Amino acid sequence: MDETVRVSEKGQIVIPKRVRDEIGIETGDELTLNLADGKIILRKKPRSYTNYMLGLHREAWGSIDATEHVEKERKAWQKTE
Repeated sequence: MDETVRVSEKGQIVIPKRVRDEIGIETGDELTLNLADGKIILRKKPRSYTNYMLGLHREAWGSIDATEHVEKERKAWQKTE
């Protein structure tokens, strides 16, 4: 989806409503701006990074129960202290 926007004298742009609706940008939301290979990348900043990261890469654990694994590691560390 290509959109054309005009830059104001103050360097401001308007994000088209269609784009705001598609990614859920609402009044008061913050965006992050990154530069990559001469491109500007805008992303909606998560309101909570904890919720954003919840469950990320869950598939990497496969059949291992992550909670059990962490408990086992904690016990191993406590024995060496």
